[in-house]
Amino acid sequence: MIRIVEGDLLEQRVDAIVNAWNRNIIPWWLLLPQGVSGAIKKRGGLQPFRELARVGAMPLGSAVVTSAGQLPYQGIIHVAGINMLWRASERSIRDSVRNALARAREHSWRSLAFPVIGAGSGGFNEERALNLLRAALEEDAAGFDITVVRYRRPDR
Repeated sequence: MIRIVEGDLLEQRVDAIVNAWNRNIIPWWLLLPQGVSGAIKKRGGLQPFRELARVGAMPLGSAVVTSAGQLPYQGIIHVAGINMLWRASERSIRDSVRNALARAREHSWRSLAFPVIGAGSGGFNEERALNLLRAALEEDAAGFDITVVRYRRPDR
């Protein structure tokens, strides 16, 4: 089941959330996390990012699991959805989805919440990124309960 909602990724009732991250080349403490990463840092603390730092450079489209810090999830799946020029591509979005689902299967998580990978810092058109995300999920997400969250500021 794939559901698309508007709201806040960190308010979803799921086993794990997906964080659209970078390739982890620049140390996390030098970055000013934005979007989902910034919200995770603000509400969940630094622990997930400390764990992610130990992983080192991530191949584009790969996925890594960390704890959820102070958030109420079983874990966070961080995907390397943008390249070193801070841009997403069709391939990075598809690979990020495929690898996030693989990590979820390894942990026996059945419900996941995804942001629209590539649409924020990745500079990808949101509708196009959403269509790619949905197509990748339809190919590989059998047996999962998936929520795709289109972020909307509360003042909208």
